[in-house]
Amino acid sequence: MQKENKVFDDCPAAKPEQCPHVEITKENKIFGIRPADRVGSVEEYYFSKKLKEIAEMNAAGKDVINLGVGSPDLPPSEQVVEVFCRETQKDDVHGYQPYTGIPALREGFAEWYFRWYGVELDAKREILPLIGSKEGILHISLAFLNPGDGVFVPNPGYPTYTSVSKLVGADIVSYKLDENNGWYPNFDALERLLAERRKAAKPAVRLMWTNYPNMPTGADASAKLYEQLVDFGCRHGIVICNDNPYSFILNEHPQSILSVPGAKNICIELNSMSKSHNMPGWRMAMLASNADFLQWILKVKSNVDSGQFRPMQSAVVEALKAGKEWYDNMNVVYRSRRALAGQIMEALGCTCDEKQVGMFLWGRISDEAENGETLANTVLYEANVFVTPGFIFGNAGDRYIRISLCCKNHLLEKALERVKQIDYRKKTSRNTKFNVNIE
Repeated sequence: MQKENKVFDDCPAAKPEQCPHVEITKENKIFGIRPADRVGSVEEYYFSKKLKEIAEMNAAGKDVINLGVGSPDLPPSEQVVEVFCRETQKDDVHGYQPYTGIPALREGFAEWYFRWYGVELDAKREILPLIGSKEGILHISLAFLNPGDGVFVPNPGYPTYTSVSKLVGADIVSYKLDENNGWYPNFDALERLLAERRKAAKPAVRLMWTNYPNMPTGADASAKLYEQLVDFGCRHGIVICNDNPYSFILNEHPQSILSVPGAKNICIELNSMSKSHNMPGWRMAMLASNADFLQWILKVKSNVDSGQFRPMQSAVVEALKAGKEWYDNMNVVYRSRRALAGQIMEALGCTCDEKQVGMFLWGRISDEAENGETLANTVLYEANVFVTPGFIFGNAGDRYIRISLCCKNHLLEKALERVKQIDYRKKTSRNTKFNVNIE
């Protein structure tokens, strides 16, 4: 062993690969090992990085109030927890489960869709349970996108649409959502983007991500918007994938894109138990579409994961039986939090659309503030309150911030008192911006 490899000087291991002292870095200088190119196309998730920083601040005694992450802090219903606990006591539920979920779970999702969205689904052929919607985004992308294929991604939008598209080697075609257009796609602009792509002889756009009720903007869909999306997909042979986890939060009229006649022929819809039933850590979700699309996605999914723990599936079946009272009671809590979040926005000089739905509040910053990132940093470092800067959702979010409603009232009140003490117009030199590569 060469003397310059000092990491091994005191190592009893006979071979470098056995050495416990090797620190793996971007490029392992000792072994010449590098990650796959796709790893260089993405960065660690913004919240993963930021929460590490907040943990360090808390360890230093800062007591940061987290208004950034949308992880429901309310519990599932008592009946759901009881079913889970009872089922785990059985001897025959601990083995591998079907890749497509137990029949009762698929039937439960089908009944839920018919009851609340008016959509009829074949439980055997048109529903696929997922280990969270985030997993579904990857499975769908692997099933429909070849390297170089175009994919429409909203700006602002959920960052995972972009990162997953990069991981599969797709060509991201960003489409802007504008406040003046109700945060809806501009279909004339979409047609121009397709024409430009044809003129440049680039591969076709094969998939379009949509997300209504929208995150981060809180815009709700209209029946007309869903009809336009279905028509657009059918005319251009583009699969429309609507991510729909927020439809029961502060929203009196849950909607599904699959309610449009013929939508199942061209659309996929993701839905989740995380927000609507306070089960984010359970990682229980589903997608619905036509039988062909479902089988293509299943080919991917069945090769990379297995069925979820059966007692959790049984608990979800119970959760899906919830009546209107469950959603109403949950929204009473969110409505009171929303009022306090609105006061925080006002204290920071931000303006908000009162028609927003979902579990966040999206606010446009004052003209006096530099940008959303600077304002978020000022709030974090001077008030010890974490709010999300809008730039992480794309450059169309640069002049916005987002507040999560997944925080108890007394903490929201405490955050309000803190932010009242700072000057939101103040510039800060502490810049921790992450490159999200959405243009």
